[in-house]
Amino acid sequence: MSNSLDKKDFQILFGKQLEKFRTAKNLSYRQLAQRCDLDHSDISKIEKGETNIQLSSVLQLSKGLNIHPSELFNFEFHLDKE
Repeated sequence: MSNSLDKKDFQILFGKQLEKFRTAKNLSYRQLAQRCDLDHSDISKIEKGETNIQLSSVLQLSKGLNIHPSELFNFEFHLDKE
C-alpha cells in the first residue's frame, strides 16, 4: 500500500507551499522562525518535507506569514484510490 508515500508527497508539497510564501515575503528561515516561535532548522526541515508537523505549528507559521492557515494547504494533491 502507498500510504507512506502519499504522506511523504503531501509533506513535500506542503513544504513547497510554505517556501513559496516565505520567499514571496523575502523572509529568511531565521526571520520567519522569530515571527513563529519555531526553530529556523525546523522550518528548513518542513520546507524539505522531512518532518510531519502539528496543527499548532501550522497556526504559528500562518501567523508568522500573516496568512490564513488554509492558504498553506492550497496546493494540488491527488489521492490515489485503490
